[in-house]
Amino acid sequence: MGQFDDTLQFIDDLEHASTPEGVSRLLLRLTGNYGLTALMAGTVPSPGTPKSRQRSHAMLCEWPESWLERYVARNYVDQDPVVTYMKRQPSLVRWSAAADRLQVGRSGKRVMGDAGEFKLNDGLAFPLITLEGTVVMVSLGGEMVDISPEALGVIELAATYAVGRALQLQNAHEIFARRPDLTPRETECLKWAAEGKSEWEISQILGISEHTSEKHLLNAKRKLGAVNRVHAVAEAIRLGYIS
Repeated sequence: MGQFDDTLQFIDDLEHASTPEGVSRLLLRLTGNYGLTALMAGTVPSPGTPKSRQRSHAMLCEWPESWLERYVARNYVDQDPVVTYMKRQPSLVRWSAAADRLQVGRSGKRVMGDAGEFKLNDGLAFPLITLEGTVVMVSLGGEMVDISPEALGVIELAATYAVGRALQLQNAHEIFARRPDLTPRETECLKWAAEGKSEWEISQILGISEHTSEKHLLNAKRKLGAVNRVHAVAEAIRLGYIS
């Protein structure tokens, strides 16, 4: 199987992934062929962001936990040559090349040296701009990085698609987590409402009074923030109550 076929198979596998973590594992399985075994993707905290809030900027994280703890504890985001480079010139770059071009000082060398302690000797970083205009920094690293010029495009394409898919799944999970808590009866009433049944017909199907079926639908509309029955049904479908 050629490189193009491998990429198509990778994209197909991503479409079947059900969680952001599953997407991350698939990406690292591919990039591991080039020595890239760790992944970080997220927005870059503003200078001075409290350490307690820096982790919340990470959207995907497959870094060694001990390295992440040290990175946050020592506020390395403000000293990391790769982050600094990406702020100045947002484009695909090798970690080592970013450090060389910036002619980093002692603090930058300390970050790179500490990363090496966790078998992150070199890597790749590039920006990903979402449809909302948010800039996400994607960084892949490893101990023995071996990337040919031809492989750079494949890795960037695969990582871009994977991070986009992971964010899509992440947003879906967040929406699901925020969805209102409908009761089984409210859900049943909405399902029959989606079939075009009236309150009276729903009451006959479920063996309840018409007043009770009306009350269940009103409660469902209120919880869903819907303005009418049609809106409530649409929201219930969007949030997965009706399939």
